[in-house]
This record gives sequence, C-alpha cells and structure tokens, in this order.
Amino acid sequence: MPLSDARIKKIETREKAYMVRDDRGLYLEVQPNGAKYWRIRLWEKGKEIRRSLGVYPEVSLAQARQKRDEIRAKVAAGGAPFETPKRVPTLEEVTREWLDTKVLPIRVPRHTETIVSRLNRFVLPFLGRHPIDSIKPHELLAVLRRIEAGGIHETAHRVLQICGQVFRYGVATGRCPRDIAADLRGALIPAKKDHHSSITDPRGVGGLMRAIDDYQGSFIVKCAMQLSALTFTRPSEIRNAEWAEFDIEKAEWRIPANKMKMRRIHVIPLSRQAIAVIESLRHLTGTGRYLFPSVRSNSRPISDATVVAALRRMGFEKGEMTHHGFRSMASTILNENSWRADAIERQLAHVEGNSVRAAYNYAEHLETRREMMQWWADWLDKQKGLNKSF
Repeated sequence: MPLSDARIKKIETREKAYMVRDDRGLYLEVQPNGAKYWRIRLWEKGKEIRRSLGVYPEVSLAQARQKRDEIRAKVAAGGAPFETPKRVPTLEEVTREWLDTKVLPIRVPRHTETIVSRLNRFVLPFLGRHPIDSIKPHELLAVLRRIEAGGIHETAHRVLQICGQVFRYGVATGRCPRDIAADLRGALIPAKKDHHSSITDPRGVGGLMRAIDDYQGSFIVKCAMQLSALTFTRPSEIRNAEWAEFDIEKAEWRIPANKMKMRRIHVIPLSRQAIAVIESLRHLTGTGRYLFPSVRSNSRPISDATVVAALRRMGFEKGEMTHHGFRSMASTILNENSWRADAIERQLAHVEGNSVRAAYNYAEHLETRREMMQWWADWLDKQKGLNKSF
C-alpha cells in the first residue's frame, strides 16, 4: 500500500533498520534511532541499484515521489538514472581531517595523543580504508567488541564517543548520511564508574593532611601534595605549574589557556595557606621555570606518578586516595557545606555548556571563589587540629 504522511507519522522504530515501501521502487529506510531516509531501488542491465533521495521530513513524500519519477523517466528514455557518484573519502581520511580541524587546535597535547592513540590502535586498522558512508553499525560494533574482549570496557565507551564525533563531522561536511555510532547506544557492556578514589570523611581528611605535613620524603613533593589539597586543581596543572603564572600580590594563580584541558584560562584564588606553601618553595625552585621540577632535570616537571607514589608510601591505597581525589574531596565537602554549586564548578574548571560564554567567563564568581578558597584552607586546618596561623 502506498505511503501517506499520516501513515509515515505512525511508523515505529525497531531494533534493526527496516524498509517501508511506497510505490515504483521508492521506500523509506527506518533507523533504530527514528531517522527516516528516502531510498529508490532500480535495476540497470540486470543489476540492482539503490540511491538515497534525502531525509524525511526535510524531503516530503511528494518531493521524494517527484525525484523518483524523474529518475524513472531518465531510465525510460535510455539515459543513466544517476550521475556518476563522487569518490567518498575513507574513514581514515575524514578522521585525519577531523583531528586537524576540531581536535589539534583546541585540545591540550596529552589529550590529543590519547585520542589519536585510541583511533590508531582500535579503529583505523579495521575500518580506516572503508568509505565512511559504507560503514554499518554492526561493523563498528565488531571493532568495539574486540576492545571489550580485552576487558577494557571504559575504553570501549570512550572509543565509541570518539567515533561518534568523527561521524557527526562527516555528516556536517556532507561525506556520510548519519552518525552510525548513535545506533550503538546501550549495545556495550556497561563500564564501571571510576570516581577517582578520595577521602571525604572529615576525620579521614584530617588524617590525610597530617600525614602530608609529616611526609619525610622530598620537600618539593610534600609541597605539591599540599598545594593539590589547597587548590584542588588537576594533577597535570599542579605538575606543570610555573612561577610566571603566580601573582602573589593579587593572590592568584592564572593557568594559561594552552595548558587547560579545554584551552580556557583558569584563575585560582590563593588562600593564605596556599601562598605560604608557594613561598616556602621559592628558595629551592624559584630561580627555575617550574614550582615542582624533576629531580633529574630542572627543565622538566615532576612525573605523573610522583604524588601517587608519595601517597602510597604514606599508606594510602589506590582504592582510598588518588592524586585526582583531591578534587573529589573538595567538591564533596564544599557542596555539603552549602557553597554555591556554580562557584564550585567554576573553580573545578568544569566545562561550561555554552562554549562562547565560557571563553569570556574564566573569572566568573571570582569574589565568591576567593572567599570559598580561604574557607576551604581554614577548614582543612581545622580538621588537622593544628589551628596553624599562616
């Protein structure tokens, strides 16, 4: 039975894509995500040919039928029903373009390296040479199943997210009709949530801070842990902290955009306690570039594992406390003590939904954050039971 607009509106989705016929070779391909694509099926010299005629409702039923009739008229007149299609780029070609256009200009190098590594290891060796518009959801799923077979379920989810961005870029630039990654939502083994182990019980926080103050290892590493607790910045931001970024008179640490995860300048108000930690380092590292230089070379910062190793030596296991856990610790306690959620999120440098707005609001809630950061430092002192005056 030929289609009607009323019938099309009642079409339901299924687990797999399926066709709903109209007439004379025209049909709708209905995707699991609800998208409806017009297709035409013809035979030329005994060979079946299928072509896309657009997406419903952008292309109406009447328009789709008109296109069908024009194509069939060409065939009846002995002409070629379709123009010779342009070469469709491969997934690898579109991926490289996406990386050059959407990733390299805005992401920090380490994050970019992770994305490129995952694509090169898990996706491109298997699907990279395929034309991007020919790849089917089940083919992408097979790639993700290989990752799951290795037990790295979180990575499988991350790779699916990356592929979704590549396919959406392909859609936006006219190289593929849709994002097939969207069809795989719910198809992967759920990833175990990793909330970065942290201590949030006040008594436990006090014990942690006392242990850091009593740390018998490197004084520089001790200061890195103290400043991590006082500023709850990301581990990479602590490691790469440079003396030129600190303005003690203004009591601010300004991390430039090119060092932030999303390339946006971040202002950190410094408490009296944080300034005291910084000043205690000046006679050791103040003539160099980094606050926390490597023991092997003053031209490089401490490694990723330095603070984690120190925490383990103090007896804090992986499931109890991590370097990143200072952020979770602060976020939990500040929220429990009724500080404004938007000020906390801004201090954590979490991504603003409106990227344009975010670019101009790096100092948003700054006065509230100054008050909050001093309260936080005082609260940590209170939990230590030291009542130390800085």
